[in-house]
Amino acid sequence: MIYFKLPFDERLQSVHEINKKNAVSFYSYDSQNQISFNGEICEAASSEFNNISITNQSFINDTTGFTAETQEEYCDTLQKVIEVIKDNALPKLVYSRRKIFTDFNTIDYNKSFNNLCQSYPNAFRYLVSDGQNAWMGAFSEVLGKFNKSTHEFETMALAGTLPVSEEWSQKEIEEQKPVSSYIQNVLKNYSDRVEQSETYDHISGNIKHLRTDFKTSIRPEDLDKIIRDLHPTPAVCGIPKDFCNENIRRYEKFPREFYAGYIKVETEENILYFVNLRCARLYKDSVHVFVGGGITAHSNPEKEWIETELKSEAILKNLVISN
Repeated sequence: MIYFKLPFDERLQSVHEINKKNAVSFYSYDSQNQISFNGEICEAASSEFNNISITNQSFINDTTGFTAETQEEYCDTLQKVIEVIKDNALPKLVYSRRKIFTDFNTIDYNKSFNNLCQSYPNAFRYLVSDGQNAWMGAFSEVLGKFNKSTHEFETMALAGTLPVSEEWSQKEIEEQKPVSSYIQNVLKNYSDRVEQSETYDHISGNIKHLRTDFKTSIRPEDLDKIIRDLHPTPAVCGIPKDFCNENIRRYEKFPREFYAGYIKVETEENILYFVNLRCARLYKDSVHVFVGGGITAHSNPEKEWIETELKSEAILKNLVISN
């Protein structure tokens, strides 16, 4: 089962298994696991979707045995991460956690997904299940967009998070800069001419990010390699990549699974890659919401906790629950 909507496009889409063509693929953060939906992407009738009952009963039980970090545990670990950042003069390291929600009898995922679509019209929104893995998410970060006819490649640096009403501080500005530099350096390996926009506000529901856009032309045969070079970007990992990944494995309590991985969608005109943020893994008896933040030497653990709580609302506030 797969249903999704592309950014700024309210057509509900699915994949009809009429051939072996790889239409939509989900890649885990470590690129070791993949969920693929083969066939043709086609428009699905909203009435058809709403008439299929998709509830938590549709999914498997949570057998992970995971318990979420408390605020105190999170802040204690984050203080250690900040020390690593300071000791190694890192520009940024991304630290994430799971918020585990179990206070429900029934969740109506048809209505929950419709809510998510209305709340985030500029995001890639999806609801998927392959029998073992069920996920739902809505996020705006594009890892890459490749036009098959013009060979134009676009991507973005999206980092820094604040409530819409607050003003940017030096911490968020410092967090976003290395993401832009990293992307610029990767693209220069494939093209002599890379266009870079000014940095501007990107609104996503109740929060905003700093965003910089990039555009260039590449050879089609370089596309997969560029994606491998870009992923994971500093926006979901940190700089330098290998050292930050090592510390992510060391300090994060949970494996990221498909959180902060990416989703590839191939249409007639484009090949699209979306970073899988603002997402949750769905079980019969629980919802695991994945949230993270870019940590710098200036980060405040309590503020970072509040930021992740704010990010978790992207999923939780849209769930339609009956107890």
